[in-house]
Amino acid sequence: MPALIFRKGLDLKHEVAGALADSYHSKLVQTIKAADYKFESGRLTVHLAREFGFCYGVDRAVDYAYQARKRFPAQQVFLTGEIIHNPHVNDQLRAQGIRFLSDAAEQWDRLGPSDVVILPAFGVTIEELQRLDRLGCTLVDTTCGSVLNVWKNVKRYAQDGFTSIIHGKHWHEETRATASQAVHTTHGHYLVVLDKKEAAAVCAFIAGPPTRPEAGSTSSGLLERFKDAVSPGFDPDLHLQRVGCANQTTMLSTESMAIGDMFRAAMTTRYGAAELASRFRAFDTICSATQDRQDAVLKLLGEEQLDLMIVIGGYNSSNTCNLARICAGQVPTYHVADPEGLISAAEIGHRDVATRTEITTTGWLPEGPLAVGLTSGASTPDNLVEQVVRRLEGFTAPVPIG
Repeated sequence: MPALIFRKGLDLKHEVAGALADSYHSKLVQTIKAADYKFESGRLTVHLAREFGFCYGVDRAVDYAYQARKRFPAQQVFLTGEIIHNPHVNDQLRAQGIRFLSDAAEQWDRLGPSDVVILPAFGVTIEELQRLDRLGCTLVDTTCGSVLNVWKNVKRYAQDGFTSIIHGKHWHEETRATASQAVHTTHGHYLVVLDKKEAAAVCAFIAGPPTRPEAGSTSSGLLERFKDAVSPGFDPDLHLQRVGCANQTTMLSTESMAIGDMFRAAMTTRYGAAELASRFRAFDTICSATQDRQDAVLKLLGEEQLDLMIVIGGYNSSNTCNLARICAGQVPTYHVADPEGLISAAEIGHRDVATRTEITTTGWLPEGPLAVGLTSGASTPDNLVEQVVRRLEGFTAPVPIG
């Protein structure tokens, strides 16, 4: 039987509101917001970015997951994988009895019409969706609206004969889902670029001699470099003649815009300005929440004299990593996955922005008056922000005498 799909909730929002508040909300964070996003205690001042934490899409996805567990108490409820990239949130869902298909791949083979499967905020590939449909599972679709907007543009590119150039991580769930939308349309193709360095290699190939570098300048060289990031049957000489830019919604917006400009310039160099409209397209597909959080942290860095910045969120969360990248260029920055990363006033465990490795730094907390900037990724709940503030307060409190 075909799958039954829920895309607008399960009419149990009020029934799960209390559980969601207990698991993710924070009275202290509400108090800090009311105090002009500032928390003061002794020598410590915490400046909270004015946009941070759960976005609408994440809040909706988690809400739908709780509703699904409530609506189907006697049935097995699964997620295809992490609903969002935050270990705390995913552990909370496991505690609700929701099982993760990514934890045991063979479970896919045991799914049937009696099972409920939640699709994450990133979406799933068309192939996965078709497989679930054949199995007849009940589906609860939490795919973010911003992701759906990217899919719409990518499908339009394919229909009009344009190859999708996707700025993103080719292994990321959202990018894989977006790429599947490109190839699902007849003759559709895609190429994924991680950053400006990778984009430059593709643009050099498009622009052609004399700008094309020696290394990797041939079709075979480009295919070898991007072998895991292109569609089946991709031919650089053929499929880079007409391109449309898109992106994983959580990438650094300035980088996505720069990559779009690079491809525009390369196509102009190769084909001339007169043909640009028929050879190149671009749409701004960074989600508004990602943009708002990046803008807010830039504003905070510009307005306050900070001693350091703390960014809270999963290490595999793209939007959180990009917030840390922005901050690290201006002030000592510590990206922590959770409050436990703040080990003591002497040590902090964090993801190094430059090397992308987990390290422990000593002597991270300066003496004297301390101004700390604080933000969190779109998949980080407010209660974790509160715990970080409380730890900072404890680390900076005066030592009792006697």
